[in-house]
Amino acid sequence: MLNVLLVGIASVECFQIFSLHGLVPQLAASLMPICEVFGSSVPNVSWTLTSGDEISAHAVFSNAFALLLKLWRFNHPPLEHGVGDVPPVGTQLTPEYLLSVRNSHLVSCKNNHQDQNKRRLAAIASSSSPEPIFVDSFPKLKVWYRQHQAFIASTLSGLVPGTPVHQIVDGLLNMMFSKINRGSQTFTTVTSESSILSSPGSGETSLRPKLPAWDILEAVPFVVDAALTACAHGNLSPREFCTGLKDLADFLPASLATIVSYFSAEVTRGVWKPVFMNGTDWPSPAANQSNVEEQIKKILAATGVDVPSLFAGGSSPATLPLPLAAFVSLTITYKLDNASQRFLNLAGPALESLAAGCPWPCMPIVSSLWSQKAKRWSDYLVFSSSRTVFLHNNDAVVQLLKSCFTATLGLNTTSISSNGGVGALLGHGFGSHFYSGISPVAPGILYLRVYRSIRDIMFLREEIVYQLIQSMRDITCSGPKSRMRYGHVSLATAMTKVKLAALLGASLVWLSGGLGLVQSLIKETLPSWFISAHRSEQDQCSGGMVVMLWGYALAYFALLCGAFAWGVDSSSSASKRRPKILGYHMEFLASALDGKISLGCDPTTWRAYVSGLVSLMIGCTPTWVLEVDAEVLKRLSKGLRQWNEEELALALLGAGGVGTMGAAAELIIENEL
Repeated sequence: MLNVLLVGIASVECFQIFSLHGLVPQLAASLMPICEVFGSSVPNVSWTLTSGDEISAHAVFSNAFALLLKLWRFNHPPLEHGVGDVPPVGTQLTPEYLLSVRNSHLVSCKNNHQDQNKRRLAAIASSSSPEPIFVDSFPKLKVWYRQHQAFIASTLSGLVPGTPVHQIVDGLLNMMFSKINRGSQTFTTVTSESSILSSPGSGETSLRPKLPAWDILEAVPFVVDAALTACAHGNLSPREFCTGLKDLADFLPASLATIVSYFSAEVTRGVWKPVFMNGTDWPSPAANQSNVEEQIKKILAATGVDVPSLFAGGSSPATLPLPLAAFVSLTITYKLDNASQRFLNLAGPALESLAAGCPWPCMPIVSSLWSQKAKRWSDYLVFSSSRTVFLHNNDAVVQLLKSCFTATLGLNTTSISSNGGVGALLGHGFGSHFYSGISPVAPGILYLRVYRSIRDIMFLREEIVYQLIQSMRDITCSGPKSRMRYGHVSLATAMTKVKLAALLGASLVWLSGGLGLVQSLIKETLPSWFISAHRSEQDQCSGGMVVMLWGYALAYFALLCGAFAWGVDSSSSASKRRPKILGYHMEFLASALDGKISLGCDPTTWRAYVSGLVSLMIGCTPTWVLEVDAEVLKRLSKGLRQWNEEELALALLGAGGVGTMGAAAELIIENEL
């Protein structure tokens, strides 16, 4: 019954349902003791079902372990960036983090003022175990996890001859390669001081060892390393190597997780020579690789992206790094049935992530190989390959961001984005539009699939601001003739699109880098932009409107970014960071108004930004105003009065609370006199 339950909830659809209801941490906490117990059990007893499947402790463990790993996405390497004191993206999805979230639900059950959803999660957590759960409660799982982290961080070492682990390695290698008829030939590996890989020469299949799953998993990295080294030295053919790996994965399906981790680590180290995918030693993608690359070009072209440099390689032979070639060759040996699907769902995302990070055209090669095996997945594989273009070419990222703005604002005339809005940005479903015989992908959908893998988020921050500024001129010069006066669009029509462009820009910044990127934008990028000189757009098309729209657009953009990151009130934990960052920015505004900072931007832009941002803060986020130092608010009010913005200056002081009441009263009396 337990195995049936684990298999039943392992589907992608069920995982999404658990995630939607916030139950992933609770599910992880429930799976860990199952893995600990069944992984420590010797599979002495097994049952054969009518379907032919064999149920044993290994089978139950493998199903539970594979599901657990998918919950914390162990195969997604953390991005190598962080902003300020914010941890790098991806590092939070660990067993410790999931358990800490689950334990936090227990604390919530003691608070009667929590919302209904938090009370529901607290009740579920306490019903299974009223006490906190920690990784230390599962020593076998903890040992495996530490080993997993260790061989990702550094090369494999530590196998000592004569130890139990060494004996298990020998037993597994003999099981995997006992069918190879090599007489008395022995081949060695560099993973230890002695030979650990040898063929008995009898040709008989070795008995599968009766060992707990955790003991086997501890030995698997050394087994795969030995086999891969033998293959690299020519002592083991690629076909024999992949067959042996498949035998190991069939023996203990959970070992596929460790195989995935090992291959991922070795590919990123870059120490293995590439191998030719020639169809003799390794499978060949030649049958459809050119077709896959042509489809990628069409998808990108329909989205407004053209990267000719990536497709100008000619007819060079297809190569992959040895570990990646072994990985993809192993995955295509699996049958496309329900039993294999659970483990392909574990290996598939890892293979995709790994191939995407390798030099072009590794991902199209992998997609070509898999398209030959599963033609019904061809569209998805081509789409996955198309998004990896943005990981290898910053020009493609620039073009994609531009397409997001032009599509959302309705500034181009293609069939998928002429009306603008969210529909043009995200599309209306796969196959709802067709262009040149293929289904084009909306630019927003493409960005959603690619942004997590772009490591230079500072580049994204600068480029989003640039595209926002550029879109202002497009707005003033690209409006319908029926709405234009004297060659430019009306202010009311322009402001509608200014707000839309600012909302898009803020969404992209928040999505791409979260709280850290927003804070660096407000503290560093925006002040630097105003201090720098910018080319004036006083041309025949835009008149002087565009420089004013720059200011209004940046005001909306800044406020929306802050609202996404901190909230409009003080209910979120992130709001505690707001006074400091907001204080820096408001001090910059006040100092520039005092004349202490020289600005390079157009005065019209600066005035529109300051008046726009202050108006928005007073009307939309009054809590923010209360958090700004009273003396800074007084200086801002004085600067606004110099621009004859008397009402706005008074409203700012009125929103500042007790600290600015005196200054507000003085201003009222002065105006009456």
